[in-house]
Amino acid sequence: MRSVFYSLLSLATVASTLAVPDNAPAAAARRAEADDDWEDKVPDTIFNGQTVPPMPVLDLKSLDKEIGKGNWLVEFFSPSCPHCRHFAPTYQTAYEFYYTSKPIDAKGAPEGDSLNSFKRFYDFHFAKVDCIAAADLCAAHNVMSYPSMLYFRDGKETQRQQGSKDMKELSQWVEELLETIRPGSRKEGGPKLPKAGDKSIELGPETEEVAKEKEKEEARHKEAASSKLESLRTEPTKAAKSTPTPAEARPVKAVSTFNPSGVSEPLTAEKFQTVITNTLDPWFVKFYAPWCHHCQALKPNWDNMARQMKGKLSIGEVNCDVEKRLCKDAKVRGYPTMLFFRGGERIEYEGLRGLGDLLDYANKATSVGAGVEDVDAASFKALEEKEEVIFVYFYDHATTSEDFAALERLTLSLVGKAKIVKTNDKAMCERFKISTWPRLMVSRDGKPTYYPPITPKEMRDTRQVLTWMKSVWLPLVPELTSSNAKDIMDGKIVVLGILSRDRSDEFILSKREMKSAAIEWIDKQDALFQLERQELRDAKQLRIEEAEDKEDERALRNAKGIRINMDEIERPRVGFAWVDGVFWERWVKTTFGIDVKEGERVVINDEDNRRYWDTTISGEPIRPSRTSILETINKVTQNPPKIAAKSTTGRISGFFLSLNSFAWHHPILAVFGTIGLILAALLGGKKMRRRRGNAAYFQLGEKDGLLGGIGSGNGAAKHD
Repeated sequence: MRSVFYSLLSLATVASTLAVPDNAPAAAARRAEADDDWEDKVPDTIFNGQTVPPMPVLDLKSLDKEIGKGNWLVEFFSPSCPHCRHFAPTYQTAYEFYYTSKPIDAKGAPEGDSLNSFKRFYDFHFAKVDCIAAADLCAAHNVMSYPSMLYFRDGKETQRQQGSKDMKELSQWVEELLETIRPGSRKEGGPKLPKAGDKSIELGPETEEVAKEKEKEEARHKEAASSKLESLRTEPTKAAKSTPTPAEARPVKAVSTFNPSGVSEPLTAEKFQTVITNTLDPWFVKFYAPWCHHCQALKPNWDNMARQMKGKLSIGEVNCDVEKRLCKDAKVRGYPTMLFFRGGERIEYEGLRGLGDLLDYANKATSVGAGVEDVDAASFKALEEKEEVIFVYFYDHATTSEDFAALERLTLSLVGKAKIVKTNDKAMCERFKISTWPRLMVSRDGKPTYYPPITPKEMRDTRQVLTWMKSVWLPLVPELTSSNAKDIMDGKIVVLGILSRDRSDEFILSKREMKSAAIEWIDKQDALFQLERQELRDAKQLRIEEAEDKEDERALRNAKGIRINMDEIERPRVGFAWVDGVFWERWVKTTFGIDVKEGERVVINDEDNRRYWDTTISGEPIRPSRTSILETINKVTQNPPKIAAKSTTGRISGFFLSLNSFAWHHPILAVFGTIGLILAALLGGKKMRRRRGNAAYFQLGEKDGLLGGIGSGNGAAKHD
């Protein structure tokens, strides 16, 4: 009968649309009304012999209206998610069970009394949201994994849990929520629960004993319950007013589904597909081989880290001797390889393998599952005291779900590197002078640097955004360590302060001077960047005006087609860092010939060309002072440098590196020089061959007596 109704409904909708083609809004309204009628036809269900209405399915229009009052437990799910399909019967049965249950402290009320109902007594509702049909709604609530259950109290989210649950786990959470709504109303130990998919509760021997005991106590409770119901009739809002606020209520400890056992879980190809690839849950996974000595050395720290991340982050491991195809698909080229996964995305952990290093990375990785944090001015200020580098994404009401999805894709690459947050706070926009949205910025020690592209399309180019992030995700003056040395040194000239923590006052002052120099250099480069861009824009405008004056359409089109690309302009890349000269004493001495015990020093290192500078233009050592550093940078970044460099390698290696550097900076001269050398070699070889030929000819004449015979015939021979 339902299929016949749906068919007639579809035919009626099509017929009305074809009959009145010019009145599309009216047709759409009729279709929407017909859809609402169809939803009303969803059948009720029966539980324990009682009728249960369909669970509400909320969308973008209805969610805020419905959850604005009362207590709402809302499941955000995806129909394509296997965990959601597995959890669906459990959630539906829990809804039916609680909807038909009777409040314990209202026992003894007359049958059919509407006050003696779960919904009326607790004002507690179950609902769900389809994240495929309402993607914007799920994005607005930062739902990044399915299923996710959000608990709302009078429109405000107060708790959240993720992942599939069994009936006991779900009921335990619901019972704790109900206890906060009406303290003392729930029975300790919880109610007897049905199994997923049941339509009634089967009473076992233990339940029958409990039921008999309850019958004995029923008479005692009946009078108290009747008086309580009477008070509810006269003052229906009194109980609600006395309900404690979330701050006053007893705190509820959320049950996490991440790493519940605190162990590194062995993963097969099938299990990997189920728990990692098909979900958005974060996982930290080790790929190893049992015979690998490095893997054996890592195992104690890895297992210890898994124990300490219990309930926080899922930890796994893959034996590549057994799961060869899985390791090949993961592009594992060495053992051990540690990868952090979220769904189909991954990033390799390249840090140290000590327990502290693993825990530090894992703790930072736990924030990925919760999505990008939304902050205001006050919370951002508190965050600045803890984090040296913070990326901030500014958005407004017009920012789309596609923009937020692109933002979430960046979080994985930032694990262990920097913090990223988002905001639409007016005070934040005023502080950082934001006038276009969305906009991306990084704050390093309070110094803002803005991502140059500002169009939404460019902001969604995650590859381009990530490239920019990699160039600015280090602090202004980071400490050089073995784990970040490659990021700091490669591809740039680095002002490296060789400092000592032993002299605390001098150490603090030196770091402050280096940070001042770094900020001033960045400001100078930003001003130079703006000036160069403005000059290019002015040049383009002059060409346009010249073409308009000449009425040259072709020249006008060419002038307007000029694209200003600042990336094509070569600018020196300069970074700042400091190293503990006592801890790295041997490396500092052998590389730069400096002993920090003789005083703190600064070197300007060019790792790509294996050279460095340790003196100013006047020949004095570079000291950790703003003036000394800035004066020297300006000299060594010129082409060619105004100060002679020293080599960090031998003379032969230094000679070839110098040739390589010359060819890189002067490619045309290098090409002509190479051609000149080849021609010179060819001409030199030709002359050598000619000389050898002439020498052989004269020697042959003397031997055969050509000149001697002629001389003898003329009587001209002489003897000394």
